[in-house]
Amino acid sequence: MTYYIATILTKGKKEEFPLYANNRKEANNYAKLKFSGIIIKVVEAEEPLDAKFKKFKTNLLKNIKKRKIKPDAQISAIRQLAVMTNAGISIYDSLNEIALAADDENLQTVFSKLADDINSGHSLSSSMENFRFELGNLTIAMVELGEKTGNLDEALYSLANMLEEIRANVVKFKKAMAYPRNVMIAMAIAFTILISYVVPQFKAIFEELHTELPLPTKILLFLEHIFNTYGPYVLAGIFIAFVTFKYLINNYTHIKYGWHKFLLKTYLIKKLIKFATLSRFTLVFSELIRAGIPIAEALDTSISMIDSLPLKEKLLSVRATVEKGGTLNQGLAETELFENMVIQMIRAGEDSGALDAMVSKVADYYKMRFDAIIDGLSEAIEPIMLLIIAAMVILLALGIFLPMWSMGDAVQGRG
Repeated sequence: MTYYIATILTKGKKEEFPLYANNRKEANNYAKLKFSGIIIKVVEAEEPLDAKFKKFKTNLLKNIKKRKIKPDAQISAIRQLAVMTNAGISIYDSLNEIALAADDENLQTVFSKLADDINSGHSLSSSMENFRFELGNLTIAMVELGEKTGNLDEALYSLANMLEEIRANVVKFKKAMAYPRNVMIAMAIAFTILISYVVPQFKAIFEELHTELPLPTKILLFLEHIFNTYGPYVLAGIFIAFVTFKYLINNYTHIKYGWHKFLLKTYLIKKLIKFATLSRFTLVFSELIRAGIPIAEALDTSISMIDSLPLKEKLLSVRATVEKGGTLNQGLAETELFENMVIQMIRAGEDSGALDAMVSKVADYYKMRFDAIIDGLSEAIEPIMLLIIAAMVILLALGIFLPMWSMGDAVQGRG
């Protein structure tokens, strides 16, 4: 966000107040809401060093402390909100009731603050903007849809169904990853114990050889030295590196873009991200088209909840094509993300006037593709897992036994 200085005339005096905003228009609107008095001007300024440090500290603490609402709690709350809204209960009362009944502390905090904002005259979607991290892009997009169409309860029901489907995919992913993850954790623990407690027992023997040790043994002794001498510092360094990386990803778009681009080139992960994104995009887009939202607006809302920046950039070009008078199938084809079969299906839907039904079929297709990747994830990871385990076992075996064999040969030679 950009740093601005707002000059305000209050009680006959000019005062300057700093603020952050995405653009000048947003800065003006924010100044009107936050400061009492006459706004003389709002200008972009160079951010002072102390403000930069304060912002860094605030964001760092916020990134460590803030947590998303548990998916099950969020789905349950959305369903309750849909039922209560459909029954004619006010949004304010509904949010308060759900907050009071909720077990999830984050949900209680967020819904209580949403209720306060509603009571102050804000819309539900604009209030949710302050909790985009906790609620997610999809929730805000669907609430905006409900407010635009005047069918908030229907939008909330659809949202709950979509969140359940996304949740089911996450559960599938976790189940698929459980076995390889547990095996790798067990191997890492075993390797650490061997390095920390077993290798030192052989260290004294190796030192008595007074000979050139083989490379695997040198690697083991180096790892043993690092683990036993600098272990806490290594852990602290990893933690600091993780927190710093998370801060950079959350606050610098170009770093986040580079990271996402790297992931899209990584074995297996690239397919997982691509089909998860396309599945979610087509799912939301089909719901919006079915609700009668114009294609350009439906694209806007669907694209806004995409997390992968390179994929988001490509899909934004679809909206640009549609705005220029091009067809949806033409815009999708230009992204090179969609198979020719899908493009033909979208074209048929546009020509026949049944675009919503065809996009729904496309969403089902990408859901099937994503499910297939999840189902085969464990098998796809097994070769990598076996390679890592084999490398660890070979390193330990050669590192320990090669010097022992050399010592045995030397003894036999002397004999």
